[in-house]
Amino acid sequence: MASRHGGSGAGRAADPKSADVSLPTAPRGPGGSRPDLGGRDVSAPPSRDPTTYAQTDHFRQRLCQQGRYVTLPTVGEAIRRGQLRWNTSDGWRFALVEDGVRYVIVVGDTETPSPVLVTGWTEIADWDAVVDSDRWSELDAHTIRLRADLSSHKERQIPGRIRPRVVSRAFEIGGHRVATAAGEGFVECADCGGRFRSKRALRERHCQ
Repeated sequence: MASRHGGSGAGRAADPKSADVSLPTAPRGPGGSRPDLGGRDVSAPPSRDPTTYAQTDHFRQRLCQQGRYVTLPTVGEAIRRGQLRWNTSDGWRFALVEDGVRYVIVVGDTETPSPVLVTGWTEIADWDAVVDSDRWSELDAHTIRLRADLSSHKERQIPGRIRPRVVSRAFEIGGHRVATAAGEGFVECADCGGRFRSKRALRERHCQ
């Protein structure tokens, strides 16, 4: 399991170089005894308090990646106010829609000393609302949609979904920093020059 770092879901991101960040402690049960950390019923809803969640390394890496648009303040709001649903592939998810963009935050708390933020991403919930919002640029909208399409159809080539996108600011995915222009049925890596039509292809070729 990935290592965890303590941190508030509603505050600023912790310094990734800090090695002495303590984890939130598990609450004591009746009589002062500690509960079985791995025994919480997975069907019980997780905590709505973002300050109790630590961060996996995977989640911390995503906070730093261009084009993900996941921040600790939005994570905190998703945990407090978002819809909570169970997904068979990755467990409990909080989802919050703001200005047409859906923030999806995956959490875990049945096998760890404290609740953890596992991963998170953004997707377009309402294209018109995103474009009309002062919060997002058209470049942001195309970037979010392109990343989501590549991830949702990772094993398939999707030139038809790539062609409408205009992404001039490269974002990281599959180990590459990619961009694309209108009408191009591929994304191109800004570093190695590789052209790719699927996320699988991005992962199979190392950036050199």
